[in-house]
Amino acid sequence: MMNFAIVGCGHIAKKHAEAINKSEEASLYAVCDTVQEKMVPFFEEYGVKGFLSLDELLEQEEVDVINICTPSGFHADIAVKAAQAGKHIVVEKPIALTLEDANRIISACKEYGVKLSVVHPNRFRPVIMETRKLMDENKFGKLSHANATVRWNRNQAYYDQAPWRGTRALDGGVLMNQAIHNLDLLIWLMGEVDEVFSMGATRLRDIESEDVSLGIVRFKNGALGVIEAATTIYPRNLEETLSIFGESGTLKIGGTTANLIEHINVEGIDDQVSNDLIDRVKSDPFGKPGHQWIIEDMVEAIKDNREPIVTGKDGKNALALVIALYESADNNRPVKLLEESADTNRPIKL
Repeated sequence: MMNFAIVGCGHIAKKHAEAINKSEEASLYAVCDTVQEKMVPFFEEYGVKGFLSLDELLEQEEVDVINICTPSGFHADIAVKAAQAGKHIVVEKPIALTLEDANRIISACKEYGVKLSVVHPNRFRPVIMETRKLMDENKFGKLSHANATVRWNRNQAYYDQAPWRGTRALDGGVLMNQAIHNLDLLIWLMGEVDEVFSMGATRLRDIESEDVSLGIVRFKNGALGVIEAATTIYPRNLEETLSIFGESGTLKIGGTTANLIEHINVEGIDDQVSNDLIDRVKSDPFGKPGHQWIIEDMVEAIKDNREPIVTGKDGKNALALVIALYESADNNRPVKLLEESADTNRPIKL
């Protein structure tokens, strides 16, 4: 049994608590927040310990894993402290808000020999796992292009709930907060990104960051991609889609949260098999909750001494894409993502 502790008792912490509670080999030992009242629901439902001090929590030998659920701008400092204390880490997306901070987290976990997993739970949706199988079997042949779309609504009341929402220092905009899940899937299925060109704007929400973004991507394998992300859709979430096009296959994943097959046509797969796949996914579009997958995988990674399925580098790849899109929009120029370097991993402008 692995003991988990949650740092930051906001909205997303509830999903972590539920996931830990549902996992047979995981136990929620404690929560930590600077505001006592935010911990009360966790005391009442799970009977856990509470800590106002991160340092005091990290002194608890019983704690094996720290789940970081604070605003994104605080992730790095907490993760580094947790790694130094010998705690394994599950960190909410995005891994951090800068590549420097992502590198700090990854380096600290490597130095102190602890596991690191970033919460990109959409990878575990049935439709995505089925798509990954097709990609691994090269069913699409040479890839042409892909399209990633997030057309959602986050009204002003959403941003007004907390002073950090929509800020550049602690949160970011639609790319960093909402669309990063879709971008992670785009990279996971299509491969790493070489170059981007983007435009962004803050059109309807009173926030520091963008509420709409459009981008073009060139992948390292030569395929192209289009990204559209917005929280300005009236009056509610419309759709999240991911479409993949290759020489021998076409697939469109859709629905409000990209969990259904809207179209599939793959060479060598007849209509009956395709329809069966569509129906199978539709019968259980969410499957086991993604956060539960992440928790259970962390337990297994610790036991087997292996890397978690979603690694720090995976989290950094998604972050690097967002930052490149931001830099391109800010400078109205293409931005190329650098290869890994000992000195810097910042994107550069062409």
